[in-house]
Amino acid sequence: MSEPIRVLHFADVHIGMENYGLTDPETGLSSRALDFLARMDDMVDYARESDVDLVMFAGDAFRSRSPNPTYQREFAARIRQLSQLAPTVLLVGNHDLPMNAAKASTVEIYQTLDVPGIWVAEEYEARRIETKRGPVLVGAAPYPIRARLLADADLRGKTIAEQDAELGRALHAQLRSLSGQAEELADAATPRLLAGHFSVAGAVWGSERGVMLGRDVVADLEAVADSAWDYVALGHIHRHQNLTAGRDDAPPVVYSGSLERIDFGEENDVKGFCWVELARGATTWQFVEAPARKLLTLTVDGRDIDNPTGAVLAEMKRHDLGEAVLRLVVKLTPESESLLNDGLIVNELRRAGVFHIAGISKDVDRRARARLGTSPEGLTPMQLLERYFESRDVAAGRREALLRLAREIIEGE
Repeated sequence: MSEPIRVLHFADVHIGMENYGLTDPETGLSSRALDFLARMDDMVDYARESDVDLVMFAGDAFRSRSPNPTYQREFAARIRQLSQLAPTVLLVGNHDLPMNAAKASTVEIYQTLDVPGIWVAEEYEARRIETKRGPVLVGAAPYPIRARLLADADLRGKTIAEQDAELGRALHAQLRSLSGQAEELADAATPRLLAGHFSVAGAVWGSERGVMLGRDVVADLEAVADSAWDYVALGHIHRHQNLTAGRDDAPPVVYSGSLERIDFGEENDVKGFCWVELARGATTWQFVEAPARKLLTLTVDGRDIDNPTGAVLAEMKRHDLGEAVLRLVVKLTPESESLLNDGLIVNELRRAGVFHIAGISKDVDRRARARLGTSPEGLTPMQLLERYFESRDVAAGRREALLRLAREIIEGE
């Protein structure tokens, strides 16, 4: 039996995310953009040291569909390093696609220049790829583009939901076609990998809900968990997860997740890439955690205490804040709000070595005010005035006296 094929699976790099960063004086780039590039560097080093055979990028190279040239250069430098190590597949994701179908994707330049060792997978197709440890059959399922998948469909008079259902059926048909191609093009011993960039039913979402572009189509799990494949490398959802964990009747269906944390919605998510030992019917894999930037939220209850600043400082000392992006939430009353020393807190955070202060939020309890009711339009002036006095907590005796005076004024007009 030949050696397993060593595959690097990663996705959702999103070069150009600049949340919680400042301009780096040496490079002119956002300090957070440098975090994303550093994660790619870590991954390239791992691939080199582990003697990678095949690189599978499952889509979304940049944050924007129109990345600036500097980010394109930095991404290309790292892709070049990977392609020199092993054949590299660049699957096209939704963030890689232009708004106008006639325009080029963000990764199409590699195909135009015919860069050696790189396949830009922008169509649904299967290819046999030769690696130094043997052949691999790769099926490519890029982000489903409505205009292409539904080009021959009659959508006249159909609702948005019906159109989405039609798109789902078209995607499933493409996935079945890829499984059929795998059976035809690969012999019994050739390992097979499916790469896709879309949502699969049952997956747990992360912060990408806030950065999605357009409506999303969801594929059924069984449409990808096909025995025709030995591993399914997915991109699009930022949280790492194996959708067929514990199942012996299906290949691993794995989202590698994003390489770096996007925002605080991913505060507790591990980040990294997947290392796959691909073999027909005997694939193993592992998740390699990357040293992603720490995002930390501290919540301090400073209500009903004489020294809310001291409470915040004490909570800070219980955590390692070095190189973290920090978000501080302080619960206060109107009285304790005036006792909070923001300047002192900021100075102590800087001494603690925080990478960036994302914000200091004051959650101040305010006395709830009663509303006038659901339909104040139908109330008389006296009823409105009575409800106003109630909302202001006017004592019952004084309220009656004021209402009596108001009634005299109104009736005397």
